[in-house]
Amino acid sequence: MVTQATYIEYLLSTPRNYTCTHLAEHLSHVSHDQVNRFLRRSCFSSSQLRELVQPVLTDSPDAFLLLDDSVQDKRYSRFIEVAKRQYSGNEHGLVTGICLVNLIHSSGEAGDFLPLDYRGYAPELDGVSKNEHFRAMFAHVLAEDKIKARTLLFDAWYSGSDNLKLIHRAGWTFFTTLKSNRLVSTSKETGFQALLDVAPPPGGWSKGLEVRLHKVPFAVRLFKLVASNGDIEWVVTNNFAFTLNQQLVEATTRVRWQVEEFHRSFKQLTGAEKCQCRRAQAQRNHLACCYLAWVSLRQFARQTAQTIYQAHQQQWTPYLRQLLAQPLIPALLPVSA
Repeated sequence: MVTQATYIEYLLSTPRNYTCTHLAEHLSHVSHDQVNRFLRRSCFSSSQLRELVQPVLTDSPDAFLLLDDSVQDKRYSRFIEVAKRQYSGNEHGLVTGICLVNLIHSSGEAGDFLPLDYRGYAPELDGVSKNEHFRAMFAHVLAEDKIKARTLLFDAWYSGSDNLKLIHRAGWTFFTTLKSNRLVSTSKETGFQALLDVAPPPGGWSKGLEVRLHKVPFAVRLFKLVASNGDIEWVVTNNFAFTLNQQLVEATTRVRWQVEEFHRSFKQLTGAEKCQCRRAQAQRNHLACCYLAWVSLRQFARQTAQTIYQAHQQQWTPYLRQLLAQPLIPALLPVSA
């Protein structure tokens, strides 16, 4: 019999192969069909992740919630129901895959982050957009009222007026980037203009510039960040006490980067992209188990004072030592060697 615990332990233990066939080969009296039926007929959801994570969060009013999406690459799969052609930031182009919208909790300290909630993006099946998934997850956080964090960080894709209004009315702080074609107004006289046409404030960009965004009924503070290579990033916040300095820029950038750290380790260490089942429900259940596997691995890494990658690799160390001492496949060398 295949259980959820068995499947999660398999995800954590197998080094490369994450197929139903491979799992069945390593369980006695279990067939490939039984594993496939387990994935197709189970009904796991993101509520399991929230239940597991909330008691172990390093939470405070200074903590953050990070929002971003990630595409699980399925470029070689033509028959998976929820896989679709979509833009992948990792590939900088279109790829066939399954998109996940992730809500990550961060204490603000290096390495201290956990996935709090997620949604699968499949508009052909449910008609729900990424922004609607975000608002649903945020509404759930507000309704449960268990999180002390009061600051949200996200990129330009989620900076639409409906999202900003929801966050502001809830009394939360947001920091987000804007696309360069976003319209802003610095005064009634100038009206709305493109960001590139906005003149710098008299004191420079360190204290920001109060502006109005199109279709947003409250003022925000706008900052212009110029990278060493000349790239420009426009950042807005509803926190008017915020001023720009190198320390705050580095801190905010470090926290925002944690969502990318999660996406990378989630794909590399749990087999999130490797399930070959065709049915949408099987893929959803596989991904739900991947989230629980990641949290299990991260908690083990914390308990053993290791990185998550060290914790993942160490389970094969005794086996490798055994093979080096007594190889199953002896090395063949030419006589002259």
